[in-house]
Amino acid sequence: MAQNTSGRRSAVADTIAASVGYAISQQKRKLIEQGFGWVKTVGRMRQVAVRGLKRVDQMFVLNMAAYNLVRLRSLGQVRQAN
Repeated sequence: MAQNTSGRRSAVADTIAASVGYAISQQKRKLIEQGFGWVKTVGRMRQVAVRGLKRVDQMFVLNMAAYNLVRLRSLGQVRQAN
């Protein structure tokens, strides 16, 4: 959960938000959310074209596998640059 800093009451206390673990948690959360965002936009999962839980699950797994391949490609380019 992200801390609310817009002036309203936040569910995350300042002592927790100031910790190193909370900062790491927020970084990992962003990585996870990026995958879901990619699947919704590029993978066309915002409104699925198939019916049934099994087919939707298969489409989701295929999309996440494709996202991982895209990530591997970009990670490989970063390592080659070093």
